[in-house]
Amino acid sequence: MASQPNKILIVAPSWVGDMVMAQPLFKRLHQLRPGLLLDVLAPAWTLPLLARMAEVHEAIANPFGHGEFNLAARYRLGKTLQQRHYDQAIVLPNSWKSALVPFFATIPRRTGYRGEMRWGLLNDARTLDKNKLPLMVERFVALAERPGSPLPNPIPQPELSTDGQQRLATLARLGLSPEPRIAALCVGAEYGPAKRWPAAHFAELGKLLRAEGWQVWLAGSAKDAEAGAEAARLSMGACIDLCGRTSLNEAVDLLASASVIVSNDSGLMHVAAALGKPLVALYGSSSPGFTPPLSHKARILSLNLPCSPCFKRTCPLGHLDCLVKLTPQRVLEQIHTAINEENHGAG
Repeated sequence: MASQPNKILIVAPSWVGDMVMAQPLFKRLHQLRPGLLLDVLAPAWTLPLLARMAEVHEAIANPFGHGEFNLAARYRLGKTLQQRHYDQAIVLPNSWKSALVPFFATIPRRTGYRGEMRWGLLNDARTLDKNKLPLMVERFVALAERPGSPLPNPIPQPELSTDGQQRLATLARLGLSPEPRIAALCVGAEYGPAKRWPAAHFAELGKLLRAEGWQVWLAGSAKDAEAGAEAARLSMGACIDLCGRTSLNEAVDLLASASVIVSNDSGLMHVAAALGKPLVALYGSSSPGFTPPLSHKARILSLNLPCSPCFKRTCPLGHLDCLVKLTPQRVLEQIHTAINEENHGAG
């Protein structure tokens, strides 16, 4: 019995999309260890997502900013967590500093991939074979298994819970109504412009959808406000711009209220997948071969140009053809297909 940890701390990634892709690991751990108590140490801005994951017992706010070291504070946090007597820690980020808190907490088994200078900090260090595990979700789930063991088939899918009353309250605050045909267009992508479909294309798609009787929402964070405002302006009133007007929790409510979602490769794309919504995912500089939306209802659009994926923040060739040449009409066709499949499945 001692060999099966029943109290585990996950040191979580910082990005919204990565957090969603970590949920299959949480699910797999519960499959392997009935009665498991699973806590997650995560950046404060991701806690609303963890609150929607049934597998998480407690979400603990990681007080450190992105790139912040602060050894003394990490030591104090580790000593505080030592009192919880975790059996195992699983460290998902590859950085040296991310392994410090479990080490200071003297958690007996500290699991993670060999990263930057982590000898001693991890005592269950795994070697990552990127060819054998090409997907990020596979790399996460493999940490639940014994080294060399096959992955479960199928891998569990992410699943965020929703509350109908909370959704209605969010819509009311934003002056929106729960209509039967709502399309949410997620205009942003944190990584950089090379992952963002042009605002003019979102605007044109919004006009096409509005002509078909859809209510069209533009969703995104405050960082996406400029793209949202441009798309709304170019749509000539077809789109309602909600970028920067919601918290992450409210953005989840928005997507949960939509009938179909179109998104760049972004955190909200992964949220949409975890909500089980019909989804059209647009890929430019990045690859669905590494971080695809984890949903059977997702349709992936990528032109697969010779220059992509380049994984650059901005187009190194200056033309962004991988997204510019992905036309609104082509995206609309995928929306129609996704909706037809959803309706057929419901019937």
